[in-house]
Amino acid sequence: MTQSQNKTIALLSIPVLVASLGYFVDIYDLLLFSIIRVKSLKSLGLDAVQLDVSGKSIISIQMIGLLIGGIIWGVIGDKKGRLSVLFGSILLYSLANIANGFVQTVNQYSLCRFIAGIGLAGELGAGITLVSELVTKEKRGVATSIVAGIGLTGAVVAYFISQTFDWRVCYYIGGGLGLLLLLLRVTVFESGMFKTIQHANVKKGNFFMFFTNWKRFKKYFLSILIGLPTWYVIGILITFSKEFGERFGIKGAVDSGRAVMYAYVAISVGDLLAGFLSKELRSRKRALYIFYAITVLGIILFFTQQNGTLDGMYLICALMGFGTGFWALFVTMAAEHFGTNLRATSATTVPNMVRGSLPLLIMLFTSLKPGFGYINAAAITGIIVMSISFVALVFTEETYGKDLDFLEE
Repeated sequence: MTQSQNKTIALLSIPVLVASLGYFVDIYDLLLFSIIRVKSLKSLGLDAVQLDVSGKSIISIQMIGLLIGGIIWGVIGDKKGRLSVLFGSILLYSLANIANGFVQTVNQYSLCRFIAGIGLAGELGAGITLVSELVTKEKRGVATSIVAGIGLTGAVVAYFISQTFDWRVCYYIGGGLGLLLLLLRVTVFESGMFKTIQHANVKKGNFFMFFTNWKRFKKYFLSILIGLPTWYVIGILITFSKEFGERFGIKGAVDSGRAVMYAYVAISVGDLLAGFLSKELRSRKRALYIFYAITVLGIILFFTQQNGTLDGMYLICALMGFGTGFWALFVTMAAEHFGTNLRATSATTVPNMVRGSLPLLIMLFTSLKPGFGYINAAAITGIIVMSISFVALVFTEETYGKDLDFLEE
């Protein structure tokens, strides 16, 4: 397939559909632990205190797996092709999730989530890279938003499946969905941009190139920082909404799984709108500023709901979710910043660096708790995160409409 042919790919083509379904399975598996955390850990014999400690530990280990996997799959994506990642990553995390259904101890649980994390790391970046290279620059943001918008509904499906089946069966289903998707991926073709450099004498997938040039490093580092609010909101506020609800004096017990479900319905809508908004504004950055403002509003409301209601909590979680519905947008920017020989590495590592930052955010949150208390520590963590991300966005280059047919030297 030639580059000129690439430009004729429609928004609702097979590659976009397959990338969307891949991200659907990815999100199903990624968020499943947050949804069934309490139920699954209780079945292993953990008490209330252990639920909190082990829950933070397991989700942190999963994110470390994503961080490591992001580098591995990113390099493979630029060296061997985008499709090699789409096949390899889904096979690894599907098998890991099936194994997860057999765990009997917290250590076994942690190991399975670590391996699954490595596998999950490759899905979104490879899909976004492939789609970005197969559609016109004018439709690029919309296409990647469709991928994310459809894919993020995986969390909603995970919630409803968790209400119907035992938690172990939920993992089996996730693994089975991934294996079924492998069959559909046989119909997908490789990016023409990658094919033109596949056998060229040029450095491909060299992760260290991000650190050998100041301009590249700056773009790469800022790309990571602008995504931090997403996993502060999801990984701390929403995942542990049950614990926050108890401390806020919410009338009734907050179901963290339900909170995740509402948040991801809203994130899915937000991601779809973000692509169209950036197209209308002809700017990725201006769209991000708007979504940042909505996120800040949601966070403020979250911390001012003393003696609130369950419906209020879920509504606020949905608002925060909508505000962080810029996931595809910032990953698309990460792809647009760099040349074809480094694009998959960037688009795969950047979102997983953000996911991998969650253990650091949890460490910050935990370190602040003794001096400020549970709620204030989380609020201070949020202020720090949003401040860093806002400054990073100010200094980030605009990428809307950028021609992607170039190389990193």
